[in-house]
Amino acid sequence: MDAQQLKGHLDLLLLATLEHGPRYGGQIIADVQASTGGYFSLREGTLYPALHRLEKAGWISGEFQVLPRGGSPVKVYTLTPSGHSELREQRQRYERFSGAVRGVIGGGA
Repeated sequence: MDAQQLKGHLDLLLLATLEHGPRYGGQIIADVQASTGGYFSLREGTLYPALHRLEKAGWISGEFQVLPRGGSPVKVYTLTPSGHSELREQRQRYERFSGAVRGVIGGGA
């Protein structure tokens, strides 16, 4: 995993993961790892500061819940309406960026 690539796209990855429904931290880590074929393996020290930043921006909301399996409550994150808008904008920016990079390095669309 290239930490610089992750840093530039972390918000997009997290917002897109939460688009599929509410998730707690461990689920987000597992989903990102599964969706990227293991290319991105998030650590808690990277994940939670990013989630707090997204929550502060109003793009996600977090609520403590007790999971069906029991145990201590965990914070479950949900994409907000402004988070859906931000996700659309970030996807568009990413598509423009990746298209421009493909234009330089080749490889087609």
